[in-house]
Amino acid sequence: MYQFSYSEVQTDSLADARDREEQVLSRSIDLLQAARDKGPNSQEAVEAIHFMIRVWTAFIDDLGNPENELPKELRANLISIGLWLLREGEEVRQGRSQNLDGLIEVSQIIRDGIQQ
Repeated sequence: MYQFSYSEVQTDSLADARDREEQVLSRSIDLLQAARDKGPNSQEAVEAIHFMIRVWTAFIDDLGNPENELPKELRANLISIGLWLLREGEEVRQGRSQNLDGLIEVSQIIRDGIQQ
């Protein structure tokens, strides 16, 4: 049986964290693309927006944590982008926007930046 100390389990490698972030952003992008194909008023759009909101709420929460080790300016920029995604997602959800392409494009840019 494997035994790990709490600190060993708690400390993830940066590569593992980036991989998880990339995976969740890719999933969000896939859902948004399916929503775009079905239309902004589809059930797929509702599910994609809901997923994207959960993802970016968690990211923003983490980025706002003083223990986050990313540079302060980068964290602030990512929080701003996340807030835009949340607002624009809500606009699509409310039927005031059909900007799924914008949500997809910005999400792809962030995901691709993680890969570097």
